[in-house]
Amino acid sequence: MLNDIYRSVVEKDPNQPEFHQAVQEVLESLEVVLEKHPELRRMKIVERLVEPERVIMFRIPWTTDDGEIMVNRGFRIEFNGAIGPYKGGLRFHPSVNLGILKFLGFEQIFKNALTGVPMGGGKGGSDFDPKGKSDLEVMRFCQSLMSELFRHIGPYTDIPAGDIGVGGREIGFMFGQYKKLRNEWSGVLTGKGLEYGGSLIRPQATGYGSVYFGEEMLKTRGKSYQGLTCLVSGSGNVAQYTTEKINQLGGRVVTLSDSSGYIYDEEGINSEKLEFLMNLKNVRRGRISEYADKYPKAVYTAVDPDLDYNPLWNHKADCAFPSATQNEINGKDAQNLVNNGVFLVSEGANMPTTPDGVEIFLEKRLLYGPGKAANAGGVATSGLEMAQNAAFTCWSKEEVDKKLHQIMINIHRQAYDAAEKYGKPGNYVLGANAAGFMKVANAMIAQGVV
Repeated sequence: MLNDIYRSVVEKDPNQPEFHQAVQEVLESLEVVLEKHPELRRMKIVERLVEPERVIMFRIPWTTDDGEIMVNRGFRIEFNGAIGPYKGGLRFHPSVNLGILKFLGFEQIFKNALTGVPMGGGKGGSDFDPKGKSDLEVMRFCQSLMSELFRHIGPYTDIPAGDIGVGGREIGFMFGQYKKLRNEWSGVLTGKGLEYGGSLIRPQATGYGSVYFGEEMLKTRGKSYQGLTCLVSGSGNVAQYTTEKINQLGGRVVTLSDSSGYIYDEEGINSEKLEFLMNLKNVRRGRISEYADKYPKAVYTAVDPDLDYNPLWNHKADCAFPSATQNEINGKDAQNLVNNGVFLVSEGANMPTTPDGVEIFLEKRLLYGPGKAANAGGVATSGLEMAQNAAFTCWSKEEVDKKLHQIMINIHRQAYDAAEKYGKPGNYVLGANAAGFMKVANAMIAQGVV
């Protein structure tokens, strides 16, 4: 039956491979769940779950600094609101299309369910590329986007956040336009600046959370990060704060990357080097190669499009934290990680491992934390920001970090326990899918056929 559902998804939308991949991964986990809960088949929960509740698509006209009129495409996928208002980021990147956003929104359903915060799943964005644009160009684009999107979102309807290409600058411009159009201040966007309703720890949350999830997996084998060597991809917020937290817990990060290539620093990326990298990426918006110019002992390797693997994942290490983008670890990369001694993978990015890579991790019984569980810290802290906005209060850094840490412990426990319950101990993929699915399914049943 689940094969029939998957075939139907592919036939309806044949040009959405990322969405197909996300659906297939979840459906493979649900066979054993539906055997124990046949009532979910009768209620057609899976058939309803793979179809978004609402898809919004619109044009975004804007002008460059020299007066040229540009047109981009905007999207918002409101995928499932059974357990709360739609929640998920906005992504600005040339690769953005309906299929990628459906994959991200579908994953968000289960991720949000695992947090324990009442949030449904959604995602959105545009094929706009903020790289190389001036602040005024980004502002005009964001204002144009929000001039349409404001009709469809709200603090009790749909609360977007940031994602790739959308940081504090973009959130600020969109929030300002929403406030002007609606003539109200509300917690309609998360990832806001601290001066106007943002939460402490929000920029750090996804990276910190993936490290906290990895820490819980390590505990199941009586280990800690102390003395472990870690590979991290990416150099944005997730990678930066993954590195920071690993350093705090006694590990050593030796790689970081961007779209141009990666650096390998055998000595480790300590706090001083990380501070340089944060300024490079967050302020100067430079390329990762400049790190090697600053620290000559580090080796920079440019991207080679002819390679069928990513050399970043081909170094001796204990842990890997893919924190860049989807499908950055293929089967060959996964095997290289295993061959080089990696025994823990905690995903900071969304679906960064291809299906054949996941298969290798599970077959070799690695401690493998899939993104929908391991990187849920970001959206969990967005939920905490929503709670602070609703109460018109602001929690301390220590308070938010403590809540985030506890949420990640709880997510790990849910995934671990569900894997045990359904006969696949240690399989966090099945555990996370099953635990998230059952919460959403029970809410859908309670609310009837809507």
